[in-house]
Amino acid sequence: MSTAIPIKALLAFDAAMKHNSFTLAAKEMHVTAGAVGQQIQKLEEWLGTTLFTRTVRQVTPTTDALNYWATVQPAVSRILQASDALRQSQSNEVWLSMPPSLAAKWFAPRMADFLSHHPDISLHLDTSTALADFNRDRVDLAIRYFDGRVSELASELLYRDEARLYCSPGYARKLKLKTPNDLKRATLIHTTLHPHWGPWMERFSQLSAIQVTSIPGLHFDQSIMAIEAARHGQGAVLCSALLTEAEVREGALFEPFAGRLALSKAYYVTHDKTAKLRPAAVALKKWLLSLPER
Repeated sequence: MSTAIPIKALLAFDAAMKHNSFTLAAKEMHVTAGAVGQQIQKLEEWLGTTLFTRTVRQVTPTTDALNYWATVQPAVSRILQASDALRQSQSNEVWLSMPPSLAAKWFAPRMADFLSHHPDISLHLDTSTALADFNRDRVDLAIRYFDGRVSELASELLYRDEARLYCSPGYARKLKLKTPNDLKRATLIHTTLHPHWGPWMERFSQLSAIQVTSIPGLHFDQSIMAIEAARHGQGAVLCSALLTEAEVREGALFEPFAGRLALSKAYYVTHDKTAKLRPAAVALKKWLLSLPER
């Protein structure tokens, strides 16, 4: 018997232990369950002990397997992480995460500019309302909407934010919106990103808190849906200027009043402070921070 440890078999064993299943381990390794079983058998022969008790419907790790995995798993994990990091460091791919509305309304129209300046880079865009986990997810950079203060992240300001009021010109004419006080006749469109109607009204109108809470409202968890509602004359919305560029340019939305509420949150380009960015990620970050109107 060869004295060299069968590395392929060890990886199959690690996958089988993680998933407690040969079938799921096979999916991870892109092989058949039978191939995983063969590799496990090879490792068992090399070690001279049984690692799994096999029945018709399942496999169960033995005590030897549990003890062995507890010892070797950290080393296997470090080998896989180091190998993946080295392989990815040579890659011209970059993974960017951001909220869906920002991706659709702001990033999509600009994406072609980045790719035209870096045709050799393969860009992967992940859009999710969930915050990217740099330790778990495959992501190099993320654009987050927050105060910029998270100790484990490197964060650089992309855009400051204001809560601006938008509605369609037809809606403003129909309701005769001349001053913020006239919003008592309107429908207020609320979003989870900009839940600032109370502070905005307190700052720019003379309406009481009771009057404001009595105004009818529509509620959306996605800004892109709220913008569409305002565009179609369903009400007035508080939103970032970043997200309404196309509608304002086309005349579908406008600001009927001058009131703009400064906010403590902003858009930041973030990444893991301890991780070294690959060249493709460095190029993307540099391009993002070079965009105008920061």
